[in-house]
Amino acid sequence: MPWILVLAVGGTVVGALVGGFTDLHVYRYAGRTVLDGMSVYAADDPVTGLPFTYPPFAAVLMVPLALVPGWLAAGLWTGASAACVAATVVVVRRAHQLPTPGWLVASVALATIALEPVWQNLAFGQVNALLMLAVVVDLVRPERRWSGVLVGVVAGIKLTPLVFVVLLVLVGRRAAAGRAVLAFAATVAVGLVAVPGASSYWTDGLLDARRVGPPALAHNQSAFGALTRLLDGPPPTWLWLAVAGPLALAVVVVGAACWRRGDRVLGTCLAAMAMLLASPIAWSHHWVWAIPVAVALWERSRWAAAAWSAVFVSRPILWPPWGEGRELEWGVADHVAGNAYLLAALVLASGVAVTLRRPG
Repeated sequence: MPWILVLAVGGTVVGALVGGFTDLHVYRYAGRTVLDGMSVYAADDPVTGLPFTYPPFAAVLMVPLALVPGWLAAGLWTGASAACVAATVVVVRRAHQLPTPGWLVASVALATIALEPVWQNLAFGQVNALLMLAVVVDLVRPERRWSGVLVGVVAGIKLTPLVFVVLLVLVGRRAAAGRAVLAFAATVAVGLVAVPGASSYWTDGLLDARRVGPPALAHNQSAFGALTRLLDGPPPTWLWLAVAGPLALAVVVVGAACWRRGDRVLGTCLAAMAMLLASPIAWSHHWVWAIPVAVALWERSRWAAAAWSAVFVSRPILWPPWGEGRELEWGVADHVAGNAYLLAALVLASGVAVTLRRPG
């Protein structure tokens, strides 16, 4: 669509002029490290001081970013993210058999910048918008010969999308689930072959949430983050699994029921909510899935869509004192506001479950 191209060009110009995106620096360093035949996990990015925390396959995909100047990489990455946001709106509306005039798509895409996860994603130079579009295209559109492959590839970039394989199994799309698993296995093999020291990713601290940042930080809107803030420290693994496991399973089961009722969009989005709940770290910019949820809810209930969007526009997670361990001193009201994204996902899943139980 011409409007998506306009947004992509606009995003490219802005990104090239602004530059300096924190996570994009890490991505480019990982790509350069692969080109130099070194381990991406042996040292942190010298510009930001941050480690590369994704699977080895992701480092391979970052190689092109290392081959161009920083300003061009920033521009192209921002333009691609803007285009993916707009394309996600198109896919979701078409799945509901709704018109997608260019002016409407552009307006909605621009409006999403008001959502904290979206502008955080753009400000950090994050990959989440690209991954979200890949999953939506794979799952929301009708079954195809290669259905499930994109889910497997995305899981090779970030492990948590493996939750979508569970969704595919629950809705009876076992062939697609199998293709997803095979595609994921292929990404693991590619990473092991192409990235020196890749095995260290799988053997050293894979489940240690602290390797990607302080889990108590308010921006971590996962069950693990909520438990860390509540208990004044990271919970034992058994407690995290005992809480996050049933919650995530319940949400993905509701998503599967929604899918079987004919709403693939909301079913996929609920699986994404389960993914964010279950992950040890779900930074606020991971919650770009607020976009397709808002678009899907708009056709069901304007009030629900507005309430959902308001949570991510007003960003109550940052209302209480945060940073430097201040989350560990929160009171009851602080925990409610400071876990707003997590609670909004649970309310959404509960509301959908109640709706599904109604006859007709």
